[in-house]
Amino acid sequence: MTTDPVTTDGRQDPAGPVVRYERSGPVATVTMNRPAYRNAQNSAMTYALDGAFYEASADDGVKVIVLAGAGEHFSSGHDIGTPGRDAHLPHSRRAGLWWDHSDKEGAESRFARESEVYLGMCRRWREIPKPLIASVQGACVAGGLMLAWVCDLIVASEDAFFADPVVRMGIPGVEYFAHPWVLPPRVAKELLYTGDRMGAHRARELGMVNRVVPREQLAARTRELAGHVAAMPRMGLALAKRAVNQAEDLQGLHGGLDAAFALHHLAHAHNAETSAGPLAGMDVRTMKARAAGTDGA
Repeated sequence: MTTDPVTTDGRQDPAGPVVRYERSGPVATVTMNRPAYRNAQNSAMTYALDGAFYEASADDGVKVIVLAGAGEHFSSGHDIGTPGRDAHLPHSRRAGLWWDHSDKEGAESRFARESEVYLGMCRRWREIPKPLIASVQGACVAGGLMLAWVCDLIVASEDAFFADPVVRMGIPGVEYFAHPWVLPPRVAKELLYTGDRMGAHRARELGMVNRVVPREQLAARTRELAGHVAAMPRMGLALAKRAVNQAEDLQGLHGGLDAAFALHHLAHAHNAETSAGPLAGMDVRTMKARAAGTDGA
């Protein structure tokens, strides 16, 4: 199965599917496929990911799912400026019951959309009853972090790095705010306060990443781990995943996500009133400039 993307005027994208789906034995590999844009996640990709995960979940022959990114980077985050940005388009609701955002305005539109495609989808994917393994290389930034964090295991290449720089927009963190659960609180604050990159080895030391491997071995070593996990009974894996997820929720993850999501949207509303839009006038270029310590001129 592959999900063919469409352009904003409804034509099929000649660049190919935004998500590739392949199955090899008991392992399904779902690959984000916008390498020219560092796998920036537009709505077409989000819904294609959901379709691929649903197919893998429904296939009794699949025991483990691998999430990967084509090209040099896993994912640079949400699409805030590529030619395929499609945040204004309507989509069928899958992750929640909020109404369509495309014909609404202001905070109502943004809250409805992000409740569906960001927080809602991540929660939906976290509950997939099959082990989900992230295979991460290069950039895993902001929305890319969200995708990695909903996975049960993370295998990272030595050149992988992790960052959530959205405090530069005046926003407290990405929509799926798992920072204090995947990292010690003071490390989570450092990641947010500085916007700096965290390397793969440091992420492993802190328990956020399971394994760090040479870049050229990433796919093979991820498949090896997936095959090892797939040898376990399907029901046992599903129940073990459920048990750990429930423990995290008892530690406050579910409620914490809701609380942080509300603060996230307070920040968007504040930006819209006091600056050049809900992202505080920031785009990819200005974010990179701020990270480099320049003014973006």
